[in-house]
Amino acid sequence: MNLPLFIARRYFLSKRKVNFINIISVLSMIGVAFSTAALVIVLSVFNGLEGLLRSLNNAFDPEIKIEAAQGKSFVVNDSLLNQIKSVKNVEVVTEVIEDYAYIRYRDADMVVTMKGVGDNFVDQHRLDNSIVGGELKLKDSTGNYAIVGRGVKYALSISVEESIYPLQVFYIKNVKSSVIDPSKLYSARNVMPGGVFSIEKNVDENNIFLPLDLVADLMDYGNKRTSLEIKTVEGSSVSSVKEDIQKVIGQKFKVLTNDEQHQDIYRLLKLEKLFTFISLTLLILVASINIFFSLMMLAIDKKKDVSVLTALGSSSGLIQKIFLAEGALIAFSGALFGLLLGGIVCWAQQQFGLVGMGMDSSIVNSYPVEMRIQDFLSVSVVIVAITLVISIYPSSLASKSYSVQHL
Repeated sequence: MNLPLFIARRYFLSKRKVNFINIISVLSMIGVAFSTAALVIVLSVFNGLEGLLRSLNNAFDPEIKIEAAQGKSFVVNDSLLNQIKSVKNVEVVTEVIEDYAYIRYRDADMVVTMKGVGDNFVDQHRLDNSIVGGELKLKDSTGNYAIVGRGVKYALSISVEESIYPLQVFYIKNVKSSVIDPSKLYSARNVMPGGVFSIEKNVDENNIFLPLDLVADLMDYGNKRTSLEIKTVEGSSVSSVKEDIQKVIGQKFKVLTNDEQHQDIYRLLKLEKLFTFISLTLLILVASINIFFSLMMLAIDKKKDVSVLTALGSSSGLIQKIFLAEGALIAFSGALFGLLLGGIVCWAQQQFGLVGMGMDSSIVNSYPVEMRIQDFLSVSVVIVAITLVISIYPSSLASKSYSVQHL
C-alpha cells in the first residue's frame, strides 16, 4: 500500500463539513479543468487550421518544385529532364512558365497570375477534385484552352459552355520607352476558356492555367522555364526524393518541398501556436495558485494529524509526500476532467460543426479541429510540473509542523 497516497486520498474524499479549504479545493479543480480544456481545444484548432492549409496548398502547388537558385528563369533541355526523371520515385515532371498577365473577356478585363504548364500537368491530378465547370483540358484537336479560377470567371463573366468569345491574354514586353508604336509594347494571344476550378478564394481570384507552348510563344521564352513541378510515386518519401534530385542537378537550382514553398506561413502558424500554448499555460498556473493556498491551509488544519504521525515514527519525508500527493490529486482530478472535456468538445466540433467560421466565402463551414496525442501529453507534462512546483513549499511546511502541544 502506498501510505502517502492513501492518507492524501482520505483527506481528499473525506466527508467533513464544508469549509473554506473545501471551497478552495473545488475552485482549484474547476479552474485547472477549464484551463486544461481550453488549452486542448485551442491547440486542436491550430492543428486543424494547419491541416486545412496543407490540403489547400497540396491541391494547388506541387509536391516538389525546382527553381533557379539565381534569377527568374533557367533553360530546360532534354539532358536536365532526363536527369530528373532518372531519380527514383519521380513520376511526373511538368515544365512551367509563370508570370503576371493582363486578360480580357468581352468588355471586362483584369490582371492575373498566368501559369503555362506542360501537357502532362493533367497527369499530376492536382485539380481533379477542384473542377466546378467545363473540363480539365489544356488542348485538343480544335485548339488551346484555359483553365480559370472561379473568381476570375465571376469577375469577367466567363462562360465555358459557349465557344463564341475567346479569352484574350496580353503580356507586357520589356522594351525601351522610346518605342512609339503601342503594339510593340505587348504581345497578345487568344485562347478559349475550357474549365473552371475552385480551391480557395485568394487562389480562385488570381490564377489561370494555359498551355505551355502558348505562354512560351506569348512571352518569347523559347526553352526557358520559371520552374519544374514534380509529382512523386504514391507512398514515397517526398523529402528523400527532394534530396536525391538536389544531388543530381546540383546547387544551381533550389529544390523545394510543398512545406518549404510555404515555410513562412507554416512558421508563423507554429509561432502563434507556441505563444498561445504559453499564454494558456500561464492561465493554468494562475488557476493552480488556489492549490497552493488550499495546501497551505490544509497544512495548518492538519497540524494535529502531522504531530500524531510524527510521534508514531513517521519521517518528515513521508509527511511531505502526503501533501504532495494531496496537491497532485486536486490538480490531476481537474486536469483529467479538463482533458476529457476538451476531447469531447473537439470531437463534437469534428462531427457536428458546432462553431462556424462566420464567413460566407469560407471553404469550410466550421472551424477545423484535429486532436493529436502529443498535445494531450504536453498539457499533462505542464500540469505535472506546475503541481510539483506549487506543492513543494506547503508540503515542506507541513513536514515541519510537529509539536507536542498538538498531541
